[in-house]
Amino acid sequence: MPKGAGAGRLTAASGVDHLSAKIDPLEPVAAEGDLAEREAAYEKFVWDNLKRNYLGNYLHGMLGMTGFRLVNAPTFLPAYLHQVSGSNTIVGLGLALQQLGGVLAPIFAGSQVEHRKKVMPAAMWMGGLGRIAILCIAISGWVLKGPALTAALLFFIAMFGLFMGAQRVVFSLLLSKVIPLSRRGRLQAWRSFTGSLIAAVLAWVAGKYFIGHNLFGNGYSTTFVFAFILTSLGLSALQILLREPEPPTTRPQARFRERLRDFPQLIAQDRGYAFFLVVQMMSSSARIATPFYILYVGKLMPLTGTLIGSLTTTLLVADMLSNLIWGNLGDKTGFRLVLLFAIVTWLAATVLLLELHTLPAIYLAFFGLGAAQAGYLMSTQTMILEFGHRDDLPMRIAVSATAESITATAGPLLGGWMADLFGYSFVFGASVGMLSAGLLILLLAVKEPRGGRLAAL
Repeated sequence: MPKGAGAGRLTAASGVDHLSAKIDPLEPVAAEGDLAEREAAYEKFVWDNLKRNYLGNYLHGMLGMTGFRLVNAPTFLPAYLHQVSGSNTIVGLGLALQQLGGVLAPIFAGSQVEHRKKVMPAAMWMGGLGRIAILCIAISGWVLKGPALTAALLFFIAMFGLFMGAQRVVFSLLLSKVIPLSRRGRLQAWRSFTGSLIAAVLAWVAGKYFIGHNLFGNGYSTTFVFAFILTSLGLSALQILLREPEPPTTRPQARFRERLRDFPQLIAQDRGYAFFLVVQMMSSSARIATPFYILYVGKLMPLTGTLIGSLTTTLLVADMLSNLIWGNLGDKTGFRLVLLFAIVTWLAATVLLLELHTLPAIYLAFFGLGAAQAGYLMSTQTMILEFGHRDDLPMRIAVSATAESITATAGPLLGGWMADLFGYSFVFGASVGMLSAGLLILLLAVKEPRGGRLAAL
């Protein structure tokens, strides 16, 4: 074990001093000495297996993010839905259905794993089903046409969102168990850097050759098959390499309805966390404009496969480069500052896309959007691990995922309707207003959670 990895070190699970951690009042209280021994053994396991778990999380994140970026990028899937349906409302409905799965799935997943010593089996199930949904999206493009294809795409997009909502909880919990707080930013930075590099190259190839040449009869389906293969390889690497510790304490199993009733108390007991949730909801509401970035560009110039691919590559290169900055900055200062910079960048990029219509300005705007999304995801997914007690972590992740998904579900659907009635500029203006409100709340009401913990040690 590295020097200083005993008492006083921030634990991998929650960032709290393991000797002063509170035990859930519902759990039988162990003898103080026995609990301290189990905490020490838990932390020793984490550090003894760090290299192996670090590599497993790196490969899973790199390959998984490569594939998921192709599906989640605000280019390929919105353009595909628009090509199939010809409707902005259908594009918004598709993204709304994807987010809808994230409303209840995280809560259910959290209630199913919070009492378990090992959560890896659940992670494999949720991750595997999400990847099958991507494969079904691809296959639909080859075997269906017209309204049947539109309906199938919407259904499998909804299934993808459902399983990704559950996966978000279990994989975040796994990360918190096996990677120490001081190493999480760098891990996420490097796996995002390499994953985005691969995805950027693949996005360019997909746009120019898969979609541009309609490879194998449907270039979009071919692209999504590659996404399925890459994400599946990442999941396999994690399953082979990861060694999961058993935590010293867990919450007792409770019914789903009982845990729902605990949510208000979970939020109210930490003012910073409550306002952090509001910032998440305002920022996810700003995604009202996300599926229409590429369609807005299509109003300004011909939307060829090459242009779609190159703009996706720009997004992913920005993700790749900025993650190195976000990860190292977050490890040094905490991730509140990363979230602040990400929202400011998101605001600036949206205004740039709205106001300047030259090709260089469009590329710069997409670069800013890619960097902002990378910083937002890294900061919110890491900050949530630093509030509250370790045993409440699964449900805290679930609450955040659900709160974010509620607004992210309504946003794109409303955005599609607004785009059809008022135009894309109106939608972008609404996004700017929501981002501005989130930024103000972050500045005034949310403190860096890591700073409070360090001061208490």
